[in-house]
Amino acid sequence: MTAHAGELPERTREERQAVVLRLCVVLAAVVLMLVRPDLVGERPLVASVLIGLSAVYAAALGLTSLLRGTLPVPPAVITGLDGVLSLLACGLTGGVASPMVAALPLVVIAIALRGGHRVGRLAALVLGAGYTVAVLLGSGPGVTLADALLAGLWWTGFLLATAVLTGVLVRLLERQLADIATTRARAESEHERYLSERALRDRIVSQSRARLDGARVVLHEFRTPVASLTALSADLAAGRLGGDAARRASRLLADHAAHLQEMLDGLADLAVADGSPLGRDRPRRVALAELADAVLDAAGIAAHRRHPVVEPAGAAVHCDPQRLRRMLTNLAENAARHSGDELVELYLAHDGAVLTAEVRDRGPGLPAGQEGVVTAKGVALGERRGTAGLGLWIAEALASAMDGELTLLPREGGGLVARLTLPLAGD
Repeated sequence: MTAHAGELPERTREERQAVVLRLCVVLAAVVLMLVRPDLVGERPLVASVLIGLSAVYAAALGLTSLLRGTLPVPPAVITGLDGVLSLLACGLTGGVASPMVAALPLVVIAIALRGGHRVGRLAALVLGAGYTVAVLLGSGPGVTLADALLAGLWWTGFLLATAVLTGVLVRLLERQLADIATTRARAESEHERYLSERALRDRIVSQSRARLDGARVVLHEFRTPVASLTALSADLAAGRLGGDAARRASRLLADHAAHLQEMLDGLADLAVADGSPLGRDRPRRVALAELADAVLDAAGIAAHRRHPVVEPAGAAVHCDPQRLRRMLTNLAENAARHSGDELVELYLAHDGAVLTAEVRDRGPGLPAGQEGVVTAKGVALGERRGTAGLGLWIAEALASAMDGELTLLPREGGGLVARLTLPLAGD
C-alpha cells in the first residue's frame, strides 16, 4: 500500500522505534555506571569503552535512519550485534548482579519477531548460554559457581519462555489477521455480488421500460394513420373522391401503409432485441418536396391551412424518411391543433451539410421557461386523450437518435416555431 504524502512507510517507522529503544538502553547503561560505579569493579576503563562504543553505534544507526530512511545493514545483523553487546555489558557490569540482563529479553523478542518462533527459541538458548558465560567471568569473588550456573539456568529458561510466548502471540495475531482477511474477502465478494445483482435488476427494469415506451410510441404513432385511413375509407365509400383528390388519397394511403409497416418493424425490433423503442435507422434518399406534402397530408392539415417551403427547390437528403416524417408529422399535428384555423408553415432547407426544418404556427405559444418542459414524456399541450404527452417527446427522441436537435422558440407576432436541425450528408 502506498503511503500518503507526509507519512512514513510502516517498515521505516518500526526501524526508527527500534533505534529509539536502542538509544534508551544505552542511556540506561550510562546512568547505571554513574549511579553504581561499583558494578564495574576493577574494569571501569573497559566498561566505559564498551558503553561509549555502544552509544556511538546507537547514535550512528539513529542518524542514518533519520537521513536515509533505512538502516545501513540488514536488521538481523543489527539484532545479533545488540545481543553480543548486551552479553558484554552483563559481563562488565557485575555479572550475576548486572541489571543489563534486562536487555536480553528485548533482543529475544526482536529475533523471534523477525525470524519466527523456531529461530527465536534457538536465539534464546544461545543468549542464555552466553549469559551463563558472562556471569561466570564477570561476577565478583563472592559469587559461587553454583550461584553463577543457577542464574544462567534461570535466565536461559526466562529467555526461552519469552521466545515461546512471543511466538504464541505472533501466531494468534496471524490467525486474527487471516480471519480479518477472510471476512473482508467475503464482504467484498458479497458486495460485488450485490452490485452485480443490482446492475442486472437495473438492466431488466431498463429493458422493461424501453419495451413499455416502445409500446406507447407505437400506440401514439398508430393513432394518426388509423384516423386518416378511417376518414379516407368513408370518403371512398361515399364516392366523394375523384381526380386529383383520388390521386392524393392514393399517395396518402401508400404513405400510411409505409408508416404502419415502420411501426410493425419497430415492434419486431422491440420483441427480439433491447434496442431503442424508436426502431432501427433505415436511411435512403428523400426528396424534401415530397416529404413536405407527405407530412402535411399525414397531419390532416387542410389545403387552405398549409404552406410548405423547400429551399433549394428539388433538394434531397439521405436519411431515414420514416423517422424524419414521424418527427415532422408530430410537430405539424401539434401546430395544427393549437392554431385554430390559422396557417401552418413547414419550412425545409438543406445547405449540403445540415437539414433545417421549421414548423411555424400562430397558436398561443408557450409560457416563458416551458420550452424544455413540454418535450418531457407525459407532458401534454392542451387536452389530449390516450397517449397524451408523447408527440413532442417522440420528436425530440427521434431528433436525438439522429444526432439532431429540436428547439421550441416563440414566433414573432405570436405563435410557436419548432426548429429541427439535423446533420446530414447531401445526396
